[in-house]
Order: sequence, then C-alpha cells, then structure tokens
Amino acid sequence: MSLKKENGFTGVDISIAIIILFIFVSIISTLSYQFNTSNKKIQTRGEAIEIAIDEIEKVKSKGFNEFKGLNSQSTIDKNGNELKEQPIEGRTGFYKTVLVQDYNEINTASDIKEDLVKKVTIKITYQYQKEEQSIELSTILAKES
Repeated sequence: MSLKKENGFTGVDISIAIIILFIFVSIISTLSYQFNTSNKKIQTRGEAIEIAIDEIEKVKSKGFNEFKGLNSQSTIDKNGNELKEQPIEGRTGFYKTVLVQDYNEINTASDIKEDLVKKVTIKITYQYQKEEQSIELSTILAKES
C-alpha cells in the first residue's frame, strides 16, 4: 500500500480564496465610497451654515433701519440690491435669499403697528448630487426708540 502525500493548492482552494478576496475588496470599496460621499455632504452643508451665519451677522450689524419699510413682498432692498437668489461672492454654487417679514404679517392682531419689529430670514441654497438643498437662519430686529 502506498500513501501519497498531497502538497500544494488545488484549483478549488484557489477559486474559494479568490471569491473571498473579491467579496472583501468589494465591501471595503463600497464602505470607502459611502464614507467619502457622506463626508462631502457634511462638508458642503457646513459651508452653507457658515455662509448663513455670516449673512445673519451682517443683517444684525446693519440694524433695523436697513430693513425699515420692507416686508415679505419686497424683492429689492433700500440700496437697490435684489433679495432673492443672489450668488454668494467668492463661493461658487451657493445662493442667498433674504426674506423680511414685518411683525404684523406674522401676528394678525389688528392693533399691531407696522415697522416696529422685523423678522429677517436668510436662506442659503446649493446643489448637492443634482438635488437642491437649503439652510435657513432667522433673526429678529426691533426699532430702537
């Protein structure tokens, strides 16, 4: 009786190893793609939030008088600047819309006077993967006596 010692790999062993390696590489590449995609989405949203905060700070620094006489129907400010869908200077793909609401438009009570309190909302819109995204921040401005 002769016993033969088998050394080396068979075709089946190599095929199974290649399949397992292919599955492992596929899973790693899919996870890497998803990580990079979500990272880019968070980065773009963070940039939009940064722009919105800067714009709100500009609104606060201008004060109430800059928005006196404006309401939700206004499309141009006192200086002749457009309030809707304006490109952000130095930031490609981001657009700003300013909505000014007088307090009497928000609260419909009949005894509220005009031009005492304004709600100013900044809306930053941008495209992400062929879909429009937006960020909104608001502040309240009151007339100083």
